[in-house]
Amino acid sequence: MEQWDTPSVLIDLDVLDRNLRETANAAARAGVRLRPHTKTHKSVWIAKEQLRYGACGITVAKLGEAEVMAEAGIEDILIAFPVIGAPKLERLARLLDKAKITLSTDDLDVARQLSSFGTSINRDILLYVDVNTGLNRCGKEPGEQSAELIKQIAQLPNIRVTGLMTHSGHAYGFNDDAALREIAKQEAESLLLTKRKAEEAGIVIEEVSVGSTPTSKYVADVAGMGVTEMRPGAYVFGDGTQWTMGLIGQEQLAMTIVATVVGRPRPGTIIIDSGTKTLSSDVSKYHAGYGHILGHEDAIIERLSEEHGIVTVPDNSVFEIGQQVQIVPNHCCVVTNLHDRLLGVRGGRFEKWMTVDARGRVR
Repeated sequence: MEQWDTPSVLIDLDVLDRNLRETANAAARAGVRLRPHTKTHKSVWIAKEQLRYGACGITVAKLGEAEVMAEAGIEDILIAFPVIGAPKLERLARLLDKAKITLSTDDLDVARQLSSFGTSINRDILLYVDVNTGLNRCGKEPGEQSAELIKQIAQLPNIRVTGLMTHSGHAYGFNDDAALREIAKQEAESLLLTKRKAEEAGIVIEEVSVGSTPTSKYVADVAGMGVTEMRPGAYVFGDGTQWTMGLIGQEQLAMTIVATVVGRPRPGTIIIDSGTKTLSSDVSKYHAGYGHILGHEDAIIERLSEEHGIVTVPDNSVFEIGQQVQIVPNHCCVVTNLHDRLLGVRGGRFEKWMTVDARGRVR
């Protein structure tokens, strides 16, 4: 392995390209549009690669991410988070001059704010209504409850409800193929039930948008049911959680972190130069510790401080001071946002820097 200035986040460009291509092809075969969530990579270059492979547009988590992507010329953006308050609406007004923006909510008061805003600028606001399909985060219950909300929102001036959306992030809690397949099916059926109830009231729903990388792997199962769009994000890089739950193989891991052994303070322990500011504090229910050290499966990254990783190993004499190790992080999305730029490598050698353009855009 080439020596790197550590800690460094490496992106295997061949694996990344294959992941982008295969997910785009799976969506196309199913007749479902791909609108990937760019919070995973926060990269203009990767977003444009996703569009080059056929994505219909992109999804972002925050208004700030949308501003970065629109400034770079991306013209169709879903903001999958409520936009609330005068400062954000002022920014939204400027953003609407640069791109087609679709907003989202699960609350009538939020919709009222957007309605007043749309009236003030004399334009319709495009809106997805969020539906709860099991994660119990955002969204009212599918069917009558969500349909009633949609009816109320649709009556507001300068609001056009164009779609329904959900995020079945609870799928990460299962590593059984049959269970994941069932969650993907329930996700679709819940939105389609809500669509039928809304259309009984005369409201046309154009888009039925499902989310999450785990359920996106089963897009062929919902082909033809009426789902029109999917919004996976973490598929681009893969990570330790997806790998150990059996969702992907090692060949689909595009992101690894290179760290250096900087200490062997006591038997059974080594210290690496990667802590919470590099690996994040996210854990996985499928693997102990804060990541997987490739080639050392019996090593556990047991504790983290800001800059230190405390690793439990059977025999620390196996490791030398200055030795570099390669780590698969538990959660790729958080790791991206911890770094200004990522190293694009091909064949194990540096090819390009990849700027994390929307890093820190949490507002």
